[in-house]
Amino acid sequence: MSSSESLRDSWQYDVPVSGSMHLPPDAGYAKALTNQGYGFEAAVADLVDNSIDAGADSVVVHFLRDSDRIVSLLVLDNGCGMDAAGLDHAMTVGRRRRYDGQALGMYGTGLKAASLSHARSLTVISRTKRSAPAGRKLTVEGIEDGFRCDAVDPDFAQQQIDVYDGLIEWQGTIVRWDRVRSFETVAPGQSEHYLSKAITRLETHLGLYLHRFLARGLKLDIAVWDVSTGEETDHIGVDALDPFGYKVPGKPGYPKKFLTSMEGVGDVALEAHVWPAKSNLAGFRQIGAVHERQGFYFYRNDRLVQAGGWNDLRTSEGHMVLARIAVDLPDQPGEVFSLTVKKDGVHVTPAFTAGVERATDGGGNSFRVFLADAEAAYREGASRSVVERPSVIAPGKGFDPKVKRAVREELLLKAGEDPIRIEWVSLPDGRFFDLDRDDYAILINKNFRDDFNDGRRGGSNDAPVTKTLLYLLLQDCFGLGRWEKKRADRIDYWNSILLAAVNAQRDRRTRPDS
Repeated sequence: MSSSESLRDSWQYDVPVSGSMHLPPDAGYAKALTNQGYGFEAAVADLVDNSIDAGADSVVVHFLRDSDRIVSLLVLDNGCGMDAAGLDHAMTVGRRRRYDGQALGMYGTGLKAASLSHARSLTVISRTKRSAPAGRKLTVEGIEDGFRCDAVDPDFAQQQIDVYDGLIEWQGTIVRWDRVRSFETVAPGQSEHYLSKAITRLETHLGLYLHRFLARGLKLDIAVWDVSTGEETDHIGVDALDPFGYKVPGKPGYPKKFLTSMEGVGDVALEAHVWPAKSNLAGFRQIGAVHERQGFYFYRNDRLVQAGGWNDLRTSEGHMVLARIAVDLPDQPGEVFSLTVKKDGVHVTPAFTAGVERATDGGGNSFRVFLADAEAAYREGASRSVVERPSVIAPGKGFDPKVKRAVREELLLKAGEDPIRIEWVSLPDGRFFDLDRDDYAILINKNFRDDFNDGRRGGSNDAPVTKTLLYLLLQDCFGLGRWEKKRADRIDYWNSILLAAVNAQRDRRTRPDS
């Protein structure tokens, strides 16, 4: 009998079985769980997704430090919380939960995989309106020891809920990472620098991928607490970074909606946008290299899951950087779309590219007309002259995020310079401000802090107008070689003038109305 005849006679579409057995995962699975390739920002975003699914409208990402060491990261929310049984389910490795049609979660692995990709210890403490606080702790060592999960001491769970009673009043959840690998690599004296960069990257990532939720009112903050002093040393609110947030399109008539039909999926809408050329808006310039951000932006239940890329339709090219297309994934993606476990990309089959090629707008124009329009807008913009903008050192810690974003949009930032921070400190009575040029800091006399906060306790990013004016006045005093006497004299007379202004403001407050 020939091999072809043998194959023909033995082939079956379903492989027959003779029995079954259960094979629990080996303890070595812990290594696979902790090597999922989650980036830091994507891992934190996965935790925020869980908070949104729990109905939270306020979420805080807390970095905890002990003087110069970064010790833990927490994600806190005021969602519906979990009781002890719910915590057991959430911490069971390999257990999938049931998601409703609008949930951001999909596979049930994000909490464990995202967390243990970065931390060797994961603790979840939660309470509901009907249950007392409870907690569970999962460690890499515990997984290797037969998937052991530890119960958190009830008194400690209650204490942690009480610490955050301004956020978690009747219900909510705390997710805590300890022994975070990247934190342990921060050299002495470098924690401030590390946190500044990490917070900036995290703010950008969360602002982009969750921009629709933020625009609808989700309150998302990033804060730094010093556990040795109990003080908050930094706090910013994350704003929406809309990748389609231009004021005027780069081509009249856009955005346009192109419709197509895909096998197994049905109708799919492609919302095509043409950005204005040479835009400095945050949604264009500050979400990554512009040549990487052209192409498709896929959303699943309003959560961005892919920010740019052509998914085999074409290659990225410089003259297509203004072209972006928003696509809301269908409820039933069929075989055409599949989302990565980390929710950072979408895989498509050839049915998608074929469907895009067939797409037309309301006037019968094909998708290729949009591509041609985007290229024409780029070439036309490239021929225009650009108004020269001054170069400045970026504002850093102590400035409101909206101010920092406006500076990045309106001015050019000098490369290779540390950001300028600003803070309230003790200064002699005759000084309104001073400079620490070696440490790139503007120091304001804290005796005047109440004057610029209407008597209220100010936060780390308070008095934005005063701080911004000082930054614009003083930013060119940093990054210099020799400190000329005329610059020092200028600092002195600016101090005298500003002191007179503050005293005049105080006099107006105490003077009876005329």
